[in-house]
Amino acid sequence: QVQLIESGGGLVQAGGSLRLSCEASGRTFSNYGMGWFRQAPGKEREFVAGISWSGSNTYYGDSVKGRFTISRDNAKNTLYLQMNSLKPEDTAVYYCAAGKTPTATRLQSGYDYWGQGTQVTVSS
Repeated sequence: QVQLIESGGGLVQAGGSLRLSCEASGRTFSNYGMGWFRQAPGKEREFVAGISWSGSNTYYGDSVKGRFTISRDNAKNTLYLQMNSLKPEDTAVYYCAAGKTPTATRLQSGYDYWGQGTQVTVSS
């Protein structure tokens, strides 16, 4: 059974940085694309970033492009999200997701395993 465990969330002031991690187990991590999504209170879950199996292809949501960086370490079975220049509107629960294929996708339907989420709160 695939397990995804996120960590690194917390409270940060606007303009600050956080790095989220997602440790995966249960299947060959390097065979699949991975993604980050987030959900703010009262809003639908939205795509944040995606990365292909090798890390050579990355994709970002428009609202985080240029501020967030997704990366992976296949030797450590770990996915990362470096978040810089954080804004109050980035406040949300952030979810790690494991893809169904080696490529990355913006679509939630392209992921079949999800972590429990980690809270990120950005104060103004």
